[in-house]
Amino acid sequence: MEFELPYPPSVNHYYRHVGPRVLISRAGRKYREIVVARLRSCGIEPLNGGIELFLEAYPPDRRRRDLDNLLKCVLDAMQYAGAYGDDSQIVRITAEKHEPLPPDGMLYIRMEELCNADAEK
Repeated sequence: MEFELPYPPSVNHYYRHVGPRVLISRAGRKYREIVVARLRSCGIEPLNGGIELFLEAYPPDRRRRDLDNLLKCVLDAMQYAGAYGDDSQIVRITAEKHEPLPPDGMLYIRMEELCNADAEK
């Protein structure tokens, strides 16, 4: 399955620390709802086995951004949207950061369910 998602808020804006608790921020909740709507409109069905995920990130501008921080927000939002039951199902990730795509950036994502032999590696 292939689809595009908006570029997420940074991990620093996705979560909020309130005392000892970590909560999803207002921006994080809004992003999750956008991901839910997008996956529903694409007719994405949940994957049940091991998953290989390819992600191409097109940031909105040239500010420094860590690719690894981007993954946490996106994977959590896709789990919340029902693309898979738990992000622990993802056994292989390939991620690339490309040139900016103003004004909002975007993500291109392709996911494949692996056969049992590939998922156990």
